[in-house]
Amino acid sequence: MPSQVYYVKFTVPPELSAATLEAIKMINQSGKLRRGVNEVIKSIERGQAKLVVIAEDVDPPEIVAFLPTLCDERKIPYVYVPKKEELGQASGLQVGASSISVVDPGETKTYLDEIIKKIAEIRGKPK
Repeated sequence: MPSQVYYVKFTVPPELSAATLEAIKMINQSGKLRRGVNEVIKSIERGQAKLVVIAEDVDPPEIVAFLPTLCDERKIPYVYVPKKEELGQASGLQVGASSISVVDPGETKTYLDEIIKKIAEIRGKPK
């Protein structure tokens, strides 16, 4: 019987969620994003994702429930934001996005590195 990996969802401070959404807006201008679960999965499996952002209000939650485990397996940082509408808008969509991945941070690399560092601190893992 295969062993299952369970993850513990961590609480993201509102200021980190806001900073993440702001970074996504900037990356949308100068970098490269993947939007939606299927594209995010591809970017994770291909080792292209630098950060995965998951909306907390996805219904049903099973749509994105496996993303944290997949990210942990590939050692890709992930973070939550409260609303899929905000995530969609930040990434340049007119509709909500359940998840996005940062493939190329563009000019926002330093800012993104700080966010990733804060995520690691919250999760208690070294970057």
